[in-house]
Amino acid sequence: MAPARGRLVLERARVVVGDGSVVERATVVVDGDRISSVEDGLPGGPRPDDRVVDLSGRTVMPGMVNCHFHATYHNLGAVTAPFGLEEPMAMQVVRAVRNLETLVRAGFTGAVSAGAPFAIDASMKAAIDRRLIVGPRLVPCSRDISTTGHAGDRSFPSHWDVGALGAIRRSDGPDEFRRSVRLEIKEGAEMIKLFITGGHGTVGPREQTELSRAELAAAVEAAHQRGARVRGHIANKEALLMALDCSIDIVDHGDGMDTECIERLLETDTPVVPSMLFPARFLASIGGGSLGFTDDMRHDIEAMAAVLPEANRSGVRIVLGDDYGAINFPHGPYADELAYYVEEVGIPPLDVLTWATGNGAAVFGRADDLGTVTAGKLADLLVVDGDPVADINLLRNPGALLAVLLGGHPVTDRLASV
Repeated sequence: MAPARGRLVLERARVVVGDGSVVERATVVVDGDRISSVEDGLPGGPRPDDRVVDLSGRTVMPGMVNCHFHATYHNLGAVTAPFGLEEPMAMQVVRAVRNLETLVRAGFTGAVSAGAPFAIDASMKAAIDRRLIVGPRLVPCSRDISTTGHAGDRSFPSHWDVGALGAIRRSDGPDEFRRSVRLEIKEGAEMIKLFITGGHGTVGPREQTELSRAELAAAVEAAHQRGARVRGHIANKEALLMALDCSIDIVDHGDGMDTECIERLLETDTPVVPSMLFPARFLASIGGGSLGFTDDMRHDIEAMAAVLPEANRSGVRIVLGDDYGAINFPHGPYADELAYYVEEVGIPPLDVLTWATGNGAAVFGRADDLGTVTAGKLADLLVVDGDPVADINLLRNPGALLAVLLGGHPVTDRLASV
């Protein structure tokens, strides 16, 4: 039996609660794996075995959640190969282990996957839960499921004899979609990824809807029957509205969103992961030139930058996550996304922090015990040297992350230096 640990008492901290509020001076007490109190002062005074840290001028906030994470991606798009077969499975597992540890050390204590080949996600979740590897809490996702020839279907005549599925599961017709969903859930997926349109970083046109309403409805129904959720790559308005009609759980990207879509998203309380940073970085990496589909990408970035502040003000549940690991968009600087939305799109910093914390916990499916600095919740916390509301770029600086706690256990801990 492990020896009992004393409480961690974080005194005089600024608390970014995770629900859009800030408490300027509070004492946060972590007892075991949970937050036992958040008050002005320490009730009953310190105990002999307490670890007391004065955080004057520093911030306690919830651990962040990346809601669109691809643990296996590595320079995706640079190699001509069927999607998910660019490297041996063992190599992709090694990359996933490294990327998940990098993510949690960057302050993201939760991740909702957006797709991986070979049921790697399910193994990563099991390894994290058994403490075989270091990583965030993880919702494992399926392969990408869509129709033959969809925007992610990179098979070519020379590859047709390859038996391995890689990262996609081609399906045609409602019955095949039902079977594909059930197979992915059998392999450990808790989230099903559908490619519903082209666009948003794919070479397929954004106007191209990749599956029928009947196929989409069958996939969602099959997933919900077995307790899984469904997310969809969506880059046009008509497909977005169709997906909402079919009770999709997460909208990835949401290009083409307008006021009508905002109203429907609010009615259904469906979260959106805009993932704007990758296409913006991709355009910058090619020097503003045109590769055909990049013209659409540029238009979509500008349109989303115009509508996203309206969606945010209206109360749409927006969350973070992007295609890290895609070509010229490496894993690692995950907090760049927060700065992008603040500095380039004009979203208030506290709102973006809420996207990353309270909203992220809801999409993770654990809003009852994660996402806010509240007594009784699990102690998934960050301690930041400074005020990220005043300077969102602090979260991009590893040196400013004084501690990352996952269920009260330190992933990183430099509190002795304060």
